[in-house]
Amino acid sequence: MTTFSIGETDFLLDGRPHRVIAGALHYFRIHPDHWADRIRKARLMGLNTIETYVAWNAHEPVRGEWDATGWNDLGRFLDLIAAEGMHAIVRPGPYICAEWHNGGLPVWLTSTPGIGLRRSEPQYLEAVSTYLRRVYEIVAPRQIDRGGNVVLVQIENEYGAYGSDHDYLRTLTELTRACDITVPLTTVDQPEPHMLAAGTLPDLHTTGSFGSRATERLATLREHQPTGPLMCSEFWDGWFDWWGGVHHTTDAAASASELDALLAAGASVNIYMLHGGTNFGTTNGANDKGRYAPIVTSYDYDAPLDESGHPTEKYHAFREVIARYAPVPDEVPPARPEAPVLSVPLRTTGDWLPAADAAAGAGAGAGAGAAVTPPTFEQLGQLGPLVRYDIALPAEPFGDSDSAVLAFAEVRDLAWVAVDGAPIGRLQRALHERSLPIPRGSRLTVLVEDQGRVNYDVRLGENKGLVGPVTLGGHELSGWTAQPVDLAGVAAGIARASGHAVAGRTGLVGTFDLDEPADLFLDTDAWSKGYAFVNGFFLGRYWRNGPQRTLYVPAPATRAGANEVVVVELEHVIDPVAAFVAAPDLGHREE
Repeated sequence: MTTFSIGETDFLLDGRPHRVIAGALHYFRIHPDHWADRIRKARLMGLNTIETYVAWNAHEPVRGEWDATGWNDLGRFLDLIAAEGMHAIVRPGPYICAEWHNGGLPVWLTSTPGIGLRRSEPQYLEAVSTYLRRVYEIVAPRQIDRGGNVVLVQIENEYGAYGSDHDYLRTLTELTRACDITVPLTTVDQPEPHMLAAGTLPDLHTTGSFGSRATERLATLREHQPTGPLMCSEFWDGWFDWWGGVHHTTDAAASASELDALLAAGASVNIYMLHGGTNFGTTNGANDKGRYAPIVTSYDYDAPLDESGHPTEKYHAFREVIARYAPVPDEVPPARPEAPVLSVPLRTTGDWLPAADAAAGAGAGAGAGAAVTPPTFEQLGQLGPLVRYDIALPAEPFGDSDSAVLAFAEVRDLAWVAVDGAPIGRLQRALHERSLPIPRGSRLTVLVEDQGRVNYDVRLGENKGLVGPVTLGGHELSGWTAQPVDLAGVAAGIARASGHAVAGRTGLVGTFDLDEPADLFLDTDAWSKGYAFVNGFFLGRYWRNGPQRTLYVPAPATRAGANEVVVVELEHVIDPVAAFVAAPDLGHREE
């Protein structure tokens, strides 16, 4: 039996000192057909371990409907790591942050009335207990002392930045041990004294998360973890991007120098990220530290392996550093080849929103009966990004004027306002916009987009949609109806629709041929804002707001012969064409 334990100064593998040199791969951000490739390239960089979060809301988006197959097959992912001769670290949360929507927590959980998140609250603990038992059914038989490869399991995630409920941490620890998890248990926090004190327990091994000033931060960590191995279990080698920002990168040589300092100090490391992958569909999270900032579709992270899984300058720089401290294979992965370049004319199919209402069965308002205040996404059970709200406009608020001010308590997160079908304007949460004048009319329609659920701090689990009362000319409007939009159904309808020219919101569809399946980069520069699909595979969001300018199309989503691209445009297109380009464009950088 192989053993893995914590000694006075080192991790011990079968009783001998062992350094963990790991990299983060999130299986839920990578096409399953690419898992083995990314794991192999991790080994070729010199890593001996792969770390992953477990995203609860990917496995159980609807309460009681647990899924551990396909994209969610954590067991297969761990087995592929083992097949490459590598160890695994599992971080099941239940909260993971990760710039992933809702920090990994399911919407059904965070919208439970009266629930207390990430603390000793009965409803929360009951749900978490069920979740962790399911995860540990997968992990327990794959531990290293059972012939598997899992060497470490993390309790919670950067908890000291959120709370200090040690009884909660103790409950998670006891549950983990009761589920037959016998490998060492860890916590992670930024090396700030108050976070390290709040986020761990004496019987858990404390690790740090940082990307610079390694020597100084290891010293702080040692003050709070007097014995055992030092470990940076999130070595931030890049950063994430948000809409309206820049594409973040870090200097490869500077990052390699920090990695060298870590390894020279004898520390173990987990590189976050080795390969970031993609927020396919609408799985991106958001931050809100005074201004709402939704994360882009790409999670490239400026990692050693780029979004399409190919080595970067940072990969080679890190590999060179690791070779000073550990064996590194001779084989080096090839550089990213140029992707096929194509220009595909698209057929515009007209406004898809009325068709979406018809598909729902009863036009606008089928999702909810007349309500005093607009129902939230949570009340409607809408897990997708769009809800249409409608209401008859009374004449009284206009008085003798032809216009009146429409005001919302809060818009989460982006709303398009129309009167009698004519577009009036757009309100953005990111810009703190909540009101606009509208003309006299008969019917108000508001299409609202959830742009991404906050994944960090106290705004976890907030409601989406039109939140709170709505007034017109100071008079509260009541009698709302609401219709969740089935985005997959909309995309399928666009693919079947005939051509129809339109200047505004529209569907677009086109076909193109490939000699064989291939990674592609879809240029979105000719469009404004919306969602794109290839062969029914939901690539994600695009937005002229930038910085991201291309969407990654994984080769397994394509096929030899005819392929189909569908675009659900929310505003307007400049040119009805889909351009596939040779390389990704993730946007401008800070100089």
